[in-house]
This record gives sequence, C-alpha cells and structure tokens, in this order.
Amino acid sequence: MSRTLLLAVALTAVPAVATGQVHTRKQLTMDGARRVGDAVLAEARRLNTTGVVAVVDDGGSLMYLARIDGTFPAGALISYGKARTAALFKRPTEAFETLIKSGRTPMIALDDFTPLQGGIPIDVGGQIVGAVGVSGAASAQQDADLALVGARALGDVGAMAPVSVFPKAEVDAGFASGGILIGDAPDHGYQVHTSRRDKAGQVEVHAVDTDVFYVLSGSATLVTGGRMVGGRDIGPNEQRGTDIEGGTVRRIARGDVVVIPAGTPHWFKEVDGPVTYYAVKAR
Repeated sequence: MSRTLLLAVALTAVPAVATGQVHTRKQLTMDGARRVGDAVLAEARRLNTTGVVAVVDDGGSLMYLARIDGTFPAGALISYGKARTAALFKRPTEAFETLIKSGRTPMIALDDFTPLQGGIPIDVGGQIVGAVGVSGAASAQQDADLALVGARALGDVGAMAPVSVFPKAEVDAGFASGGILIGDAPDHGYQVHTSRRDKAGQVEVHAVDTDVFYVLSGSATLVTGGRMVGGRDIGPNEQRGTDIEGGTVRRIARGDVVVIPAGTPHWFKEVDGPVTYYAVKAR
C-alpha cells in the first residue's frame, strides 16, 4: 500500500468533533498585550510614578513585562504574580486581599497565589482573555488604578454599548418591590438598582463592589466600618453577617448620598420605612 493511500485511510479514520464538545474563544495577541502594557506605562508616566506592569494570557503565561526606571527589582515578580492570580481566578486580586483581612487566612497556603491589590482580569465581550498586574507604584491603590487602566485598554474594541433608557413606569415598578435596572457588572463593571427597604437588613460586605446610594424617601440608621460578626460567604465576593463591632453610626434620609468602598462592612440597622434609594455598584 502506498504512503498516499495509507495517509488517506488514516485521515478518514479520524472521527469528526461533535458540535458542543469544543469552545471557540478569544485569545489575547501580542499586539493586545502590548496595548495593555503601554497604556499602563503611559498613565504611570503621566502621574510621574514608578511601577512594573505584567500582562498574561488566560492561562497565566507571561506575555509582556516592563519596569519603569527606579522601581524596586522585586516588583517584576510581584506584578507577574498579581496578573497570574487575577487570570487564573478570573477576579481582581483585591478581592482575595480583602477576604484574607476578614479572616480567610488559609487562602495564603495556595501555590503561586499573590493576594495583593493590583491584579485585574482583562474582559473582552464578557470573556476573560488574560490579566494585568502592577506593582511598585506610589501605593497599593495606585497599583490597582494603573492595572484598571490597562484592563480597560481593549475596551473600545468592537461596537459601542447601547444607551439604556428606563421609562418612569418601569422605574416606579422597580422601587415598589426593589429590583435591578441594569445588571451587567461582569461586562461593564457596574449595576444600577432600584432599592427598597421596609425593615432592617443583614450586615453586608462586598469584596469588589463600591456602593453609591442616593436616598429618595424614608430614613434609616446606617452602620459602616468596624468588624463584621458572624460573617459567612453567600456567593462570589459577597459576605453577610449578624452584627458589627465598632463602626460609625449615622442617620441617612432623603437627598443624602452615601459612598461605601469595597470591603467595608455596612448595615441598615434600623429602617423608618419604606426607604427607597438608587444603588449603583461599581468595580
């Protein structure tokens, strides 16, 4: 039998891949990785700060690394660790730093795990294609801010998101029972809620979301900060508890705006209701 015939027999013997058994996915290219890294460097230079930026693919493999002069050498290893952690866990590394601070210390035993603020996944069209990590800037918060600039560098690829308009009737219906007007935080980094409270709630901690409240009606006693008591995980990056030790007690009422940073315990301890308020969740 000739080699040509043997090859033909071998090829016809390979079964076709059935529909649904494989995924078609986006991949970060070298041009894309450079775009992310260069965006971080440009912003760092604008701020006249130091830093190291690392960009990895969705498997955590290094694609881009650059260090601004004057940054400490270990920043390269740390930025890579942040990027790799964000890519493999598909969430910002700040979430893990917050969880460990709240008592989940066994997480530090994980191999190749860098739970330090400054690692952000790169989301393109709802798919994580990699991550960017920054270390060695002026502060941990600046590390995270610079990484966010890089993660958003590919955000203008493709069509613009549509403008959303909600008629008054739909908004009123949302406040009647409490609801979500826009629930696309995984894609765009925010949510808008039509929130309603008729009684006191549980203590809440959002590891990655910052809450912004604008009170429309009613009043309440809000406790923020301190330490959450009886905390338990109810979902990714979300904890609930029964009480707060310490914290700041304040009254909020119509017209007030409250900004609660990610990782901060907060509790509607008393409600003179109903209390209605817009809640914007941003990350």
